[in-house]
Amino acid sequence: MKIILSICIALSFVSFAAVNAAGQARNVTVILVRHAEKADATSQDPDLSAEGKQRADRLVRKIGKYRPGAFYSTNFKRTRDTLAPLAAKRKKQVQIYDPRNPKELIEQIMKSDTKRFVIAGHSNTVPGIANLIAKKELFKNLDDSEYSVIWLIKMKDGKVTHFELLDY
Repeated sequence: MKIILSICIALSFVSFAAVNAAGQARNVTVILVRHAEKADATSQDPDLSAEGKQRADRLVRKIGKYRPGAFYSTNFKRTRDTLAPLAAKRKKQVQIYDPRNPKELIEQIMKSDTKRFVIAGHSNTVPGIANLIAKKELFKNLDDSEYSVIWLIKMKDGKVTHFELLDY
């Protein structure tokens, strides 16, 4: 009887530990940015302008303190190059995502063990990603001249707990 009782207690403890581990809150931070200024408005895939390169460097100083663990960009030079200085500082690679399928990106982020992400996109994609995360239509597409907004989104168990707009 003592053996059965000991086994039951042990199984209860293991079950409690498993439920507790699975039930722990998962905190995720997503930082969204539009690519920095581009050099040539007529090219399909322009480089960053001198001003854009400076903005990419400011991004390192502005959000480096969050210690992002993963970087996602559309497959354009301007978005990759906006994240490149910060990704290099963190010794990470910039991963490519499909801007036509933002739900897939958000699902990938929510399944990841990484806790802090930076996503670079475009004037017509970043607000949509923010809306998708918030599960509300809060943001409209940006003006073509707007490059300075950072969306800082903190979530706990998939629910937004903090939403902040930063300037850089």
